[in-house]
Amino acid sequence: MSASLERPLRADAERSIRSILEAAERVLARDPGASLEQVAQAAGVARTTVHRRFATRQALVDAMSAAAVEQLAAAIEAGRPETAPPLVALHEITANVIRVKVSWPFALAGSMRPDSQVAEAQRGIARRCVELLGKAQAAGALDPATDLEWARRVYYALIGETLAGDDPGVRDPDALAARVVDTLLRGIGPRPA
Repeated sequence: MSASLERPLRADAERSIRSILEAAERVLARDPGASLEQVAQAAGVARTTVHRRFATRQALVDAMSAAAVEQLAAAIEAGRPETAPPLVALHEITANVIRVKVSWPFALAGSMRPDSQVAEAQRGIARRCVELLGKAQAAGALDPATDLEWARRVYYALIGETLAGDDPGVRDPDALAARVVDTLLRGIGPRPA
């Protein structure tokens, strides 16, 4: 049965799946080798409930990745990349993405099949990022000669390092986003006088 022909889940079934996915993220982020039984226990459901919803461990991990990428896409939309000034959108999207990535470190760290829907969604997010960087470039925030794909890769790396960092003084997503955007746009060299 195709996804478009499937009946929508009841609200309680959706809550159960959401609970399982969130519990799986917590459990697998701590112990990537944890069993589905441990996930079920953390979710407060029977092991059979997890197995009924996710036939295999990989199916669960794939569903986690899909949920995380869906939240990333929503985080980008919330930053209004089409209507907000480019630097405002860049800051807001960065803070939103940091919030999502903090919530889904295991799901977003895994590799995925290049032909999967999640991989396609990730490519769509990357294209949107390049478009937003292009708007920032057109507004004069990036040098006209900037390779926007390279800038996207640097931006992603800055976010990744922000999340991997161990700076107890800065945990606020808005403050972290300000650091990421400032470093992306101005680098780490001395400021002109």
